[in-house]
Amino acid sequence: MTPRIVLFACGLLLACSTVRADDAFNSTHVLVVDDSTDEVLLSKDVNTAAPIASLTKLMTAMVVLDAQQDPNELLRIDPADTDPIRHGHGGVPIGALAPRGSLLDLALLASDNRAASALARHHPGGLEGFAAAMQRKIHALGLYGTQIEEPTGLSPNNVSTAQDLVRVLRAAARYPAITQITSQRSRTVLVNGRRWSVRNTNRLVGAPGWHVLLSKTGFTNEAGRVLGMRAEVAGRTVTIVLMGAAAPSLRTRDAIAIRRWLAGDTAPAATPARRARLRAVYRPVPRPWPALGSTAQTAAPIVVPSGQTMPADQAAGGVEPDAGGR
Repeated sequence: MTPRIVLFACGLLLACSTVRADDAFNSTHVLVVDDSTDEVLLSKDVNTAAPIASLTKLMTAMVVLDAQQDPNELLRIDPADTDPIRHGHGGVPIGALAPRGSLLDLALLASDNRAASALARHHPGGLEGFAAAMQRKIHALGLYGTQIEEPTGLSPNNVSTAQDLVRVLRAAARYPAITQITSQRSRTVLVNGRRWSVRNTNRLVGAPGWHVLLSKTGFTNEAGRVLGMRAEVAGRTVTIVLMGAAAPSLRTRDAIAIRRWLAGDTAPAATPARRARLRAVYRPVPRPWPALGSTAQTAAPIVVPSGQTMPADQAAGGVEPDAGGR
């Protein structure tokens, strides 16, 4: 058998090893990768950059942790931390004092936009220093299809590709603080010296049949419902990226379908596709750091010391609450 025939046969075998999820899933962009082999198990439009909403906060958290600032330092929530377009209410109150570590919990677990903004403002060098550190992080991770303009994900100009988000999730997994926070169903934080209980926006964390190692959800009108997650499924660790679902229930349905398919319970109606490898597709031109974004985003319910719960839609200025997490 000639080398050319051998290469063709190998390519044909690889083509059968993955499926394209164009017709099987509700999300606009889908990517599932086996972390131990780098094999792409499912893919759907993985090279197109699209808004990522609060998945931005994974990048924000890594930049904050890289600065190695005191997690116990008290930071104050400022009016500058509110969305200047909708001036949404809820979340951490303006004027509140919280340790940097608690604000990181709130940003990652409850997806609190004010907490993420305050963390960026208190980065060495302020917002300008944070923006520079963010650009360095983007380039260090090889995120050539990614652009981050602000720390919360409210801006529709915060965009990435499914391929790049797999890199983001893998990089975030190397930060014990991020994996510990985002893999818990709830967590207790200190705000104004009092204990608050916050819940994970990803309701799959801790749900039967799920072993989530790291996760982040997101929502804006432009991004739709997005999810980045690392999980153990059927004896292997996989990274899952879902972008652009029209509703939280559809995003959750996609995640459940992926888990069942990986476990061998069902087979998605998908067509064969060439085995993909993670690669860069383009490098966007960096833009100046703008004011915080233009589209409201929901926050997870926060149980205040009185036992009452802040409605999730208050933190988004009236945006539809997300029963499945942001």
